[in-house]
Amino acid sequence: MKVLIIEDEKTLAYEIEFFLKKAFFLSDLAHSFSDGLEKIKLNKYDYILIDLGLPDGDGLTLLEKAKKYNPDAAYIILTARGKLEDRVNGLDLGADDYLAKPFFLPELQSRMQAIARRKFNVNEELLLLGNFRIELQKRFIFFGEQLIELSRKEFDLLSYLLLHKNRVLTRIQLSEHIWGTFADDDYDSNYIDAHIKNIRKKLNVYEPTDWLETVRGVGYRIKK
Repeated sequence: MKVLIIEDEKTLAYEIEFFLKKAFFLSDLAHSFSDGLEKIKLNKYDYILIDLGLPDGDGLTLLEKAKKYNPDAAYIILTARGKLEDRVNGLDLGADDYLAKPFFLPELQSRMQAIARRKFNVNEELLLLGNFRIELQKRFIFFGEQLIELSRKEFDLLSYLLLHKNRVLTRIQLSEHIWGTFADDDYDSNYIDAHIKNIRKKLNVYEPTDWLETVRGVGYRIKK
């Protein structure tokens, strides 16, 4: 998933970026209000982390503006401010959570996972697709007791489609949220299609993957 970290304390921003990278998140960095808003206008994110004390503007104002461009993102406020008023205002403006500094990075990850469970109606870490069992956090997929080997990007692609089950995702959406970049139409189509083909080939050995649907001319979806 794709994350935007808007934090003017560069050391903290880089620490968050490094930590989330190990947890298989793609991260963009912004160190100011203006830079953060520009990235929000240009890109779609799954999570946006906003520091309230930015050097060129207030984080609450940025949150309000960001919701207009990325309404589907999950927003977490990061701040050293201790006032209850700031927390209430942030939540009233649409923030999904509020994390006071200093905080432990595993707590940030846990809160992001909790938001994902609410946002995508995923109440369990173990999900089923036919007779396949997917363990999202451990990044395993089983058929019975047989562990199936998927590459990192193949698993990312499958799990992202699963979190958005019954929703058609375009090749461009998948490319941006899994690989972090937009590609030209031909390259993007070939790249995504090749990974979908590999996923089907590996899983069809055990059971047909009728739930992984190609929507012609658009993209893919998982039907449940």
